[in-house]
Amino acid sequence: MSLSDWLGSGFITEHRTSRQEIRELLSLVDRDLYESETGTHSPEWKLSITYNAILQAAKAALAATGYRVPRSNRSHHYYTIQSLQHTIGADSSLVLKLEAVQKKRDVSEYERAGAVSDREAQDALDLAKTVCKLVRNWLQAKHPELM
Repeated sequence: MSLSDWLGSGFITEHRTSRQEIRELLSLVDRDLYESETGTHSPEWKLSITYNAILQAAKAALAATGYRVPRSNRSHHYYTIQSLQHTIGADSSLVLKLEAVQKKRDVSEYERAGAVSDREAQDALDLAKTVCKLVRNWLQAKHPELM
């Protein structure tokens, strides 16, 4: 499905972004990456912070494309992450890795404490840094007016 299909199905809505909104989202990305990397957090919390950085970066790319996922959509995290295929052209293997981070985060937040190892948290942080760099590079190339 394309973003147009998603719009027609109500998974996303049209959205007019601004330089300020993109700056604020990228500021959250920077904050979360910094906190995850330098803070003395449990692996679960580190993964959760890292996941939020990924989510904010994906929101920025989607907003730059002219859309957003309404919070009323119960699957708003899913569609925000999936949108990276349509915005920055993320390949399916990258999105699968992001889905794994999302699932691990969900398990650790809603089902079972101690579900995240230090290695998993670090791997998620490394992945987040890659995704956030891809989003920034894409924004600079495709939407420099928002940077």
